[in-house]
Formats: sequence, C-alpha cells, structure tokens
Amino acid sequence: MLTTAAPVTHDPLQVKDISVNQCSLTLTNNSTDSVFLLFSVMMAFSRQCVLFFCLLAAFSVYADMRLDCRPDFVTLVWTESRIHVDPSLLRLGSCFPTSVTAMEAVFSVDLNDCNFDRLVTGDQMIYTNDLTYISSHESFSHPVVCVYDRPKDWFPLIYDPVFNTHGEAGLVFHAGLMNDDFSGPAVSNTFPLGSSIPVMASVEEATHQPLLLLLEECLAADTPQLVPESNVYTVIGNKGCLVDSRVSRSRFEPRIKSSEIKVSLQAFRFALGKEVFIHCKLLAWDPMGLDNTKKACHYVKDHGWELLDNPAYSNLCDCCDSSCKSRKTRSIGSGS
Repeated sequence: MLTTAAPVTHDPLQVKDISVNQCSLTLTNNSTDSVFLLFSVMMAFSRQCVLFFCLLAAFSVYADMRLDCRPDFVTLVWTESRIHVDPSLLRLGSCFPTSVTAMEAVFSVDLNDCNFDRLVTGDQMIYTNDLTYISSHESFSHPVVCVYDRPKDWFPLIYDPVFNTHGEAGLVFHAGLMNDDFSGPAVSNTFPLGSSIPVMASVEEATHQPLLLLLEECLAADTPQLVPESNVYTVIGNKGCLVDSRVSRSRFEPRIKSSEIKVSLQAFRFALGKEVFIHCKLLAWDPMGLDNTKKACHYVKDHGWELLDNPAYSNLCDCCDSSCKSRKTRSIGSGS
C-alpha cells in the first residue's frame, strides 16, 4: 500500500533573489539568544555558498545551469557538453526531469515537491535542494538554492501530526506499440525479424503521490489469452529482469517520467506464421522503494546487469541470473 504525506499548505511568496550566485543574508535582532542562532544559520549557509562556488567552477567548463525561482515554482535547466553524460539520469531531489534532450535536462517543479528543505530565518525563506547525477561511470552533486522574502504575516503552522496516512484510488494503466521515437502509436503491428519493437506503458497518477511504473513480467504468446496450450517466450521475468536482453539488443529506454516506462524489443523468431501477443504485468510503486523484487534491469554487453533508474544500485539486479526474492536490507529507500 502506498503512503502519502500529510497535505502541506503553500504560502504565497515574493521573489527576493532569483540568482543562485548571490547568497547574502541580512540578520538583525536585539535578542542575544536569537542573534547567536541566526549567526549559526548564516555561517552554515555561507559554507554552503562556498561549496556552491567551488562546484560551479568545476562544472562551468562542461555544463551550464540556469535557475529561475518563481513564487510558486522553480525552473532549472541543465545544459551538458560532455557526450558520456546522460541528462535523463539527473535528479532534482526526488524529482525526475520534466523534459530531456540529448544535451539538456529541464525541471519545472513546485517548491512543495522534490524534497526541498525550507529554512525560515529573520526576514527570509531559503529553499535548498541538490541536483544529482549517478551513473556507472560518474557521479556528482550540485546545490540548488532559492531565497525569498518572508511574508510579514507568516507564522509556522500549528497542527496535530497525522501518522499512518494512506491514499486509495483506482489506477488507470495504458500499454501499446509505439513508433520509432515513442512520439505516438505505431502505424503498423508488423515488424521485420531483427528490427526494434517499441513498447510503452504508463499509469495515470491522478491524485496519488508520484508513482514509479515497472514491468514485472512480459510474455510473448501465440494466443490472445494465456492458456496451458499457449506457446510462450519470456521477455521480462524474475521480477523486472529484461531476460531477452541477454541474447538480443532489447533494452529499457531512459525514463523521462516516473509514471512511464519504455522498452525496445528486438523482433525475435517465434511462432512463425502466427500473430504474436505480448502479455505484461504492470506494477506502480513508490519511486524510493526499489528492491530485488521491484526494479527494471537490462543486460549491457561487456558490463552486466544494470538498473534502469539508478545504475549505482545495479546490485539489485544481481539476482537476475538466479531467483529474485525480497531482501529489504538492499532497498534503495533503506539507504543501504
């Protein structure tokens, strides 16, 4: 069952500084205790600014980051010049890019999303997060800071905490054959042997918390319904392992939205002269709750099994050559 956070009230804010190159804080208070606390906060924030400038100097040679802090949302554009860096692997806190090209990732998100941290001090509200990149070849992190005026009538909300909340609603799933660039439905369901078969599935999140869509199992069969007499070929099995990628060019495509998943299958020799039907079991799950039984793994030649959503945790795919059973201690969400 998916857990959801208690609702958060979004306060209208005025933009004070939309430039991430300015990290000044003006703190005044006649109380000795308050001044000490605010001074500590200011020093901590200053150290963050020093770290920011150091990282900016290191990455400015290769990339450009443009940050626009608006009253109700944040837009971040990361432009990358290095060919080996895949912008689709960038994350702003817990958020996936809103849109991605070969050289650019764009995030347009609400300040109440993506696990932004909020610090209220003096006459300012400071929202901080991290832009991270993790792949099997390289990892880096970049701080993101937005500073706003604190509204004159703003006070912390007083409320009784609510525990064990959850949401329930019917989910609507979609799946189908796509054209070569996944921009629309396929115009034909006939594919030459060895060609690519683009398949995409999605789930409508509606009022749910963000969901990660996974293909737990996909079987090719020569019948529209799976019956004992069906000839069957396993494309995806073992709780999310694209086993066909072991012997073909089949692969998961980079994920643009957590609620969508794309896979390119190499057309294979099966049930010659008959129609072939692909039967898939879809799973919508907590994006931070991946483990050995909830994952999307494909095999990369000369590299091994790789986790689609975070290659740094590809050890979750180690069981793809045996039997995948739940081992919670190796969950991404557990911090292991």
